Amino acid sequence: MTAEAQSMRYRVTGMDCASCAAKIETAVRRIEGVSDVAVSVTNGTLTVSHGEGFTASQVKRQVRGLGYGIAGEGDRASDTPRSAEGRCGPTARPSSPSPAAAH
Repeated sequence: MTAEAQSMRYRVTGMDCASCAAKIETAVRRIEGVSDVAVSVTNGTLTVSHGEGFTASQVKRQVRGLGYGIAGEGDRASDTPRSAEGRCGPTARPSSPSPAAAH
């Protein structure tokens, strides 16, 4: 008889784009016991399906290591990313040309 997978949902702060979500998804999938991962940039959530041998602290450590804030269901959402700016940084955002560049 196989054990059923369980799910845990987390609130993630600091995600700006699909690249951020992909980075988190890849890192969390590497954790032992994880069977599925769903990341929503729009909702700021991470849902992890897992079996035995899984602990929530592993997910939190992995996501924090990437520079994002994370809180599990029932946790206080006081965990914020290391900087107010997203992980993608200023180079990922479109910028308007400077007036000097127009000449």
